[in-house]
Amino acid sequence: MLVHTSSDRALATQQWLLSTLDEEGRSRSLTEWVEHRMALLPLGTLFSAIRIPGRLVHVLADPTEPADADAFLSDALDGGPVICDPNAIRYYALVPASTPEKWREVAVGWRSLGVELLGRGTVMGVPRMDVVEFDPRTYGSYWSVSMSSAAMLCEPRDVARLIAAASRQLAVEADA
Repeated sequence: MLVHTSSDRALATQQWLLSTLDEEGRSRSLTEWVEHRMALLPLGTLFSAIRIPGRLVHVLADPTEPADADAFLSDALDGGPVICDPNAIRYYALVPASTPEKWREVAVGWRSLGVELLGRGTVMGVPRMDVVEFDPRTYGSYWSVSMSSAAMLCEPRDVARLIAAASRQLAVEADA
């Protein structure tokens, strides 16, 4: 049986993420990861993202610290990768590239919640693979839930369930 170490998986995942770019773009992104801990990658070819306002996650997770929300998302999205932007208090669930097209009608109802599908024609800041914890000194984006392997993405149905549960909870709280 062939066993891959976590560093091998991280390198393979990094290469998969970079495969969205041409050779010059890959070189630029590697430099950005070294210098800034984040690189801009295009969405819509290998993966897309669902941007979720932090209030939707926090109404369900009731976190006292960022790690609580991270653990909640890992459970709720079955370990699917999520990037957190603590400056804007947003989460980005990485989903298959086809999600914005397939879920377009459903996403219309999400707009009032501040949820947005991001795909082709959009770039997103993606943290370096080892940036996996909130850093209160920089407030830089980090992997709230690490990408476990190349091409292992969130299941859109799981993200939709999370958004629906948060919407219901917000409605309950508004009625109270």
